[in-house]
Amino acid sequence: MFEKLFQTDNDYTLAVLRVVLGIVFFAHGAQKALGWFGGPGFNGTINFFQQIGIPAPLAVLAIAAEFLGGLGLLVGFLARVAALGIIINMVVAIFMVHSQVGFFMNWAGNQKGEGFEFHLLAIGVGLAVLVKGAGALSIDRLLAHRTPPVTADSGRVAQSRESGRRASRI
Repeated sequence: MFEKLFQTDNDYTLAVLRVVLGIVFFAHGAQKALGWFGGPGFNGTINFFQQIGIPAPLAVLAIAAEFLGGLGLLVGFLARVAALGIIINMVVAIFMVHSQVGFFMNWAGNQKGEGFEFHLLAIGVGLAVLVKGAGALSIDRLLAHRTPPVTADSGRVAQSRESGRRASRI
């Protein structure tokens, strides 16, 4: 099961998608978790989420999905898990907040809030990473190629190789 979690092709397109999604969500998560980039920080985010009806434990999960998921995507570690966390986060954001505003972002400043077009893009990119993995230049790929897959025949194959080596030494 862990082999499948880390398995990915040496695909640079996936790497670009993963890194861009990681940058965006690391920045969003850093606003919420650390107060960087003009964000409210951890306590401010928890308070805001509670004001709009999201309980504190779910707010903590949302912060973790964005901040830790963003970091994971940047380096390509547990990229499928990170992408799933971000996808779930975006689906919840659409249904709980942004669907009432409409599809489009608030470029003109004449809406009450932001639409969900950004969220759909994040879900689409996240789905690509969830299905195909982290791609090139990722820790997942490195781990997948260091650990040979374990199968029911692994023991027999290793045993036959060893017996072949012994026979050749005699």
